[in-house]
Amino acid sequence: MNALESARAELTASVVQHPFLKRCRKGTIAMPVLKQLLVQQGHYSRHFTRYLCALMSNLKSTDQILALAENLFEELGLTSDSPTPHSVIYKSMLERFGLNLDTGPAPLPATLALINAMSEHCRDPNPARGLGALCLGAEALVAPVYADIMAGFASQGIGGKDMEFFRIHIECDDGHADTLRDIMVLTAEQDPAQLDIMIAAGRALARARCDFFSAIEANHFQDESILDAA
Repeated sequence: MNALESARAELTASVVQHPFLKRCRKGTIAMPVLKQLLVQQGHYSRHFTRYLCALMSNLKSTDQILALAENLFEELGLTSDSPTPHSVIYKSMLERFGLNLDTGPAPLPATLALINAMSEHCRDPNPARGLGALCLGAEALVAPVYADIMAGFASQGIGGKDMEFFRIHIECDDGHADTLRDIMVLTAEQDPAQLDIMIAAGRALARARCDFFSAIEANHFQDESILDAA
């Protein structure tokens, strides 16, 4: 469906033009900022299975639920090509950088806003909101956003196994986005009024994601100012 593809391209372009990701691509991002990104992204990502389960609970088609269950099984490490829970992979990555979600920095207000926005959309009884949020506002953004983040770490000489979490999701999340898109197309064919709802949800999550990146950089600069003043 052309409208969905256009929305996907529009939202992806708007997010990857964020200054944070531009700096990652240029290799001018500071390591302390990247570490803040890892912690804040971890706070958001640790709820991913809940977002997915909430959306699945509102779908009325068993076939659609089963299609999304494949994504859930991968996240939980229950498939032959993804035998380790992604939460474990993320925790291991954090440990290599000396970071811990439970003892490290708390979620920033923008991180909590992103978590709440995704949770609210996925819990909505109308699954169109969750579909748009999770596809256009998350899964469809993963490959380009994570590629930029990896470029930022590469500029600091970091790659390989340290970036396994991001690499895995670049490889698999386009497929997840396509699965969600197929459900969205069918939803719009059955009720054209749902198309605008799905696209609006994607836009809301893309804005929340950009606010998330802005807050990470603002928090870093604020911390630097405090240290300079001290």
